Amino acid sequence: MTDSNSLEGLIQALRRLPGVGVKSASRMAFHLMQHDREGAQTLSRALQHAVGSVKHCERCHTFTEGDLCSTCLDPRRDASKLCVVETPADQSAVERTGAYKGLYFVLMGKLSPLDGIGPHDIGLKKLFDRASDGTVREVILATNFTAEGEATAHVIGEALKARGLQTTRLARGVPVGSELEYVDLGTIAHALVDRR
Repeated sequence: MTDSNSLEGLIQALRRLPGVGVKSASRMAFHLMQHDREGAQTLSRALQHAVGSVKHCERCHTFTEGDLCSTCLDPRRDASKLCVVETPADQSAVERTGAYKGLYFVLMGKLSPLDGIGPHDIGLKKLFDRASDGTVREVILATNFTAEGEATAHVIGEALKARGLQTTRLARGVPVGSELEYVDLGTIAHALVDRR
């Protein structure tokens, strides 16, 4: 074990990252201090700058440095389509496909009553107001296929249908390039139900 409070503080700070345990955090901290102090300084400055500069887009809630993100400001985007995702990372994944040219609403979470996360905590009122603005024609529910993501999609879908808006859900099924014998049974079952 180390005799340095500063090093221990760095290890504890690194442990806050998802998927980083004591061993990984220790390896990272020792590497930065022993082999890459310049990298540690760069990381420190980048974190400090991001924390001071990055905020939420006033329209879609994703991360941005301005009042509105570049996606919301892009006049080439199809404003009649609104894709609802849980996190900015999910939005980024959809964007990387190049298949979607509409706008987004980022929930910054999902409904999880067991964790005390309800509709007000993920901004559903703001979503409903935005979806009902007269421009949006289709809301694409792209929440994750977890129990909480499914519940979130269901609640949003029912509320938007009651407002007369068309809602669709991301399709799910057998991954491209996979062999059926290696696909989990739940995925095959959903693919059969959702077949077209």
